[in-house]
This record gives sequence, structure tokens and C-alpha cells, in this order.
Amino acid sequence: MTLLVDLSVFSDPGVWTALLTLTVLEIILGVDNIIFISIVSNKLPAAQQPRARTLGLLFAMVFRIVLLLGITWLIGLTKPVFTLGFIKDEGQPLGISWKDLILIAGGIFLVFKSTLEIHHKLEKKEAQKTTVAPSSFNAVIVQIVAVDAVFSFDSILTAIGLVDNVLIMIAAVVISMTVMLFFAGPISNFINKHPTLQILALAFLIMIGVMLVAEGFHQHFNKTYIYTAIAFSLIVELINMRLRKNHPPVELNNDQV
Repeated sequence: MTLLVDLSVFSDPGVWTALLTLTVLEIILGVDNIIFISIVSNKLPAAQQPRARTLGLLFAMVFRIVLLLGITWLIGLTKPVFTLGFIKDEGQPLGISWKDLILIAGGIFLVFKSTLEIHHKLEKKEAQKTTVAPSSFNAVIVQIVAVDAVFSFDSILTAIGLVDNVLIMIAAVVISMTVMLFFAGPISNFINKHPTLQILALAFLIMIGVMLVAEGFHQHFNKTYIYTAIAFSLIVELINMRLRKNHPPVELNNDQV
């Protein structure tokens, strides 16, 4: 794994292709991160939400760069620390590594947090006013950092399989995070303005959480299918939103009921 800063590598056209591919991949893998940040930061006062989103993505960028600089340590996290004899992986006891434990814990947290958010949104507004307290800025940042860590491990380990130059990986992370910082505000505002889209986003996070837990137990899925399903569901919901806008529901008066 190349770690030295050698800018001459960028004279190779193949390096630019790898950088573009990795950057696009990082942006795609970062969409679920933006969704989570949007949902969690929505509990803050409107004036604090942009700051929370910016800090969340900056923490994610710094964390990923630190992981890349400690690439040897990161790869060591994939070595099994114990085995589960009652679960077989290709006929052998399932080996669980620190990476697997991080994915399992992160997936469970995502499922729990997203389910809790859906539950709160299904409650009556009157009940929410009396039972749900505003989240503190620090609590939101802690949650964002915790999920950033899980997504960072998943993203970086994927990048290692595509590129063997750390400088290219860092460049891809910086570029992708800059793009996400630019679009995080509009995406967050759009999601928070549409309640049905919020539920869809939370359902995506539950699905991603289940996928992370499954990957922690070495049940690998083709993420192309998952992101294709997410894109398809999003397109259908956008069409429904347009339909509801063009054809608002007719309110019945007492004589018509």
C-alpha cells in the first residue's frame, strides 16, 4: 500500500480514472450519512442545523483521513478476535473481527434510532410537545460522529479494494466530502419539508442498518441492488409528491359527509 506523498502519480491518466471512480463511490456511499445527519440535526433549532451538518461531515472527513493514514492498523481490524462455533462460514466456525463488531453495533444503532424516529413521527403532535424534549447540540454531534465512524470503516475498506494508493484515497475523500458539504443543506431541507420523504429516508436507514448487521456476520450483499431499490423508491415518492401537488385532496363539508 503506497503511503508516500508522490504527486507524480497524477501524471498517469489511469490514476485520474481511479480518482473519479473512487470519488463517485464515496459520494454514493455518503448519501446514507447525509440522510442520517439530516434526520438527527432536524431536532435542533433551525439556526443550529447548518452548523451541525457541517461539523458532522467535517468530522467524517477527518476520521476517514486518519483511518487512511493508519491503513496498517485498519487492515488489522479485519483479523478475527474470536469465533462463533454455532455459526458456520464455508464449513468453518464464523470468525468475528473488530470490524465486524463495529458494523454490527453500528447497524443495531441505526435500526434502533431510525425505528425510534419513526415512532416519534407517528405520535400525535400534542403528545410530542409534552413527551419529546429538544435534543442538545452536543448530543446530536455525538450521534453523528458515532454513525460517521461506522460509515467511514465501511467506505474506507471498500476503497482499499479498488485503489492501492493512499494519496488517491485521501484526495477522493476530500473531494467527495466537499461535494456533500455543498449539497447537504438543500438535501436536508428538502427531506425535512416533506414528512413522507422523512419516513422513506428512515426506512432506508433501517434497511442499511440491517445490511450492516448482516455484513458483520459475513452475509454479503451486492450494494448495487440496495442502492437501486433506494433510487427506485425515491423516484416513485417524488412522482407521488408531484401528483399530490397537482391534485390536492378535496375537503368534504358536513353536507357531503
